[in-house]
Amino acid sequence: MRPPVRRSIACAIASASLALLAPVPAQAAPDCADPTRPLTVEEQRLPGPVPQELLARGGFADVAPAFAAALCEVGDLAAAERLISSSGDQLWDRAVARAQGRGTGDLPTFDDRPLYWARLGMTTALRRWTPSFELSDEQRDQLLWSLERHSRGQTSVRFPRGDGIKRVLVSGFDPFQLDGDIRRSNPSGASALALDGAVLNTGSGPVQVEAAMFPVLWKPFERGMVEQTFLPHLRPGPDQVDVFATVSQGRPEQFDVEHWNGRWHTGVDNNGEQRDGVTEIPPGVPTVEPPPEFVPTTQAYAAIVRAETGRYPVFHNTEVTEIPAGQTEPVVRPDGPTPGSAARAGGGGSYLSNEIAYRTTLLRDAVGADLRGGHVHTPVLAFAPDNGDAVVDPVFTRDLQDIVTQVRAIVAVAATAEDDPTGPVARTPRDRTGRVPAPSM
Repeated sequence: MRPPVRRSIACAIASASLALLAPVPAQAAPDCADPTRPLTVEEQRLPGPVPQELLARGGFADVAPAFAAALCEVGDLAAAERLISSSGDQLWDRAVARAQGRGTGDLPTFDDRPLYWARLGMTTALRRWTPSFELSDEQRDQLLWSLERHSRGQTSVRFPRGDGIKRVLVSGFDPFQLDGDIRRSNPSGASALALDGAVLNTGSGPVQVEAAMFPVLWKPFERGMVEQTFLPHLRPGPDQVDVFATVSQGRPEQFDVEHWNGRWHTGVDNNGEQRDGVTEIPPGVPTVEPPPEFVPTTQAYAAIVRAETGRYPVFHNTEVTEIPAGQTEPVVRPDGPTPGSAARAGGGGSYLSNEIAYRTTLLRDAVGADLRGGHVHTPVLAFAPDNGDAVVDPVFTRDLQDIVTQVRAIVAVAATAEDDPTGPVARTPRDRTGRVPAPSM
């Protein structure tokens, strides 16, 4: 289990913070809220019946009301900062505990959706909070940033020191494409919750896993959220990991170990924001100059593909989309990029899954880290064909468990594989008709 660092911090926070642990009636409206303050697109989805059912059945319906009430008791900015960091940590710990069988509610154990909707309830409360002291827009934005990072496990990645244990950092994503089906889960986020703090006992010794979650939003990536989370654990030093794996949801019925990550992003995020252009690295972040169009994995893909990790087949994907040197139209290359080409998609596409893979593998190279790392796409998690509106069904529950269990096995192989991570492996051509019709995540 993880060291009890966050618990000791939480215990030192004022009693207002500890109110998160006690249920508060959902209908209790805090006196310090301004309901006219605008919300994000994500936050506007929260009052709907499905999010509210997920919160209730996941045992998280009390989180946002308790947090909103606690905000009303805060008397200055320093107290607000303490409350928000502690409350974010507590939410993450609570979600991890639930995913690892120490929670309540009748949703599947690994279900990531209660965390997602509870966090949006907290950001709604913070966005509409009218404190008793002056709070600038910049200060509120910084408080929201702190809440996001703490409630996603990004600030609590801590590994044991010393030899004898492999250290792996894993990331997952929020649910997305919620306008298509607001019930959606993301098995990569569920996997992150299930793995955070876990020790995997392998034939090569113990593997300590830490995990963090990321939003399906462009702005936090452009602000450096990925680099802030991964940099302390990629650069050489006592906190460096042995392996990192960014994980997201990809195509139906299979896992993909992505080989190439491209310097290009497109698509609409969870707040309805569109991107279509070059991925830019924030100022002050170590990077490679000139920026490469494609960055390869250093994951032990040959061993992962060959291993018996679970029910779903695992493929090594070397496809990219590029504009060849001297040309103007994009073409698909099944065996990777050609010299001098411009990226238009990595193997995992050009959405935020490719984005996190590009940023982390580029950061690996920028700091000169000789370690294994890359991106894994899980199968798509779907409901049973005859399920029109229920938030859970037996097919969903079975597939969620199988995907999370297989991610755990893949992480164990990635951490302990003895073979050359760049060794040859049979490539299975992509069935382009099998792609999901929207960006993979």
